[in-house]
Amino acid sequence: MQTFYSSGKLLLTAEYVVLDGAKALAVPTVFGQHLKVEPIDQPKVIWTSFTKDNTVWFEDELTYMQIASSYTINNEVFNRLIQILNAAQQLNPNFLNGSSGYKISTLLEFPKNWGLGTSSTLINNIATWADVDTYTLLELTFGGSGYDIACAQHQTALIYQLQNKQPQVETISFNPSFSEHLYFVHLNKKQNSREGIAHYKANRSHLTETIRDINALTDAFVTCDDLNQFQELIDQHESIIGKITNQKLVKEELFKEFKGSIKSLGAWGGDFVLVASKTNPTDYFKSKGFDTILKYDTMVLNK
Repeated sequence: MQTFYSSGKLLLTAEYVVLDGAKALAVPTVFGQHLKVEPIDQPKVIWTSFTKDNTVWFEDELTYMQIASSYTINNEVFNRLIQILNAAQQLNPNFLNGSSGYKISTLLEFPKNWGLGTSSTLINNIATWADVDTYTLLELTFGGSGYDIACAQHQTALIYQLQNKQPQVETISFNPSFSEHLYFVHLNKKQNSREGIAHYKANRSHLTETIRDINALTDAFVTCDDLNQFQELIDQHESIIGKITNQKLVKEELFKEFKGSIKSLGAWGGDFVLVASKTNPTDYFKSKGFDTILKYDTMVLNK
């Protein structure tokens, strides 16, 4: 039996513009996804996916013939799994090629709607199992900048940047002295990253200037040791991304009277936001109907 594990992800700076080469600050999360591989005697894959509560959210059997032929049915999860395994097979022809097969189980450590990387952790686990390049497998399947793959593979904060379309990863120490004033609040809905990227590409403008400004803000995020300054950086970052994507800031839309600063993460409009507040904001957000509130140090992996 083989076991694999990948960390979830949060993108703290450079959402969207990381796709065009901006420097991004990203952190792996305490929560990730496990993959367990057990050999069986038949040439097929028996797949079972479990939620964090150990309930089955997907199960099916995939024959090697179905995988090799990119077979599809009226089931989005089945078709996506076929796509990933087929792509891994293209990259490594020896993968899933023989008379024996596998019983696979996956286990999420976070709710699927949290947006912490159900897909990226799966891609990284499968790539490691198949002995193929994870970034190439991502490109053949989900696409995206790849920062989430970097988080899946590391246990500390990192600077991620695409240079000539190639991922550059620098692990860093990022331990804000004011972390007790930072929170992650879930917006009660899952945002489709692909839709968010399409919206960005349709609206982006002034990229050279924007990338320069975001790079400077990312550097400032990393070195900031003052909560007031950090809140100013959040507000500046939100303003820049709001303008380039022609989107309304989440604070203006949902939390206009809130005293602290709020920053969208990843694709705007869903998943988690980063909150910086001098006082504990739990009661405020719960009064607004947002009950999933995690302290920074509870969410972020930093080893």
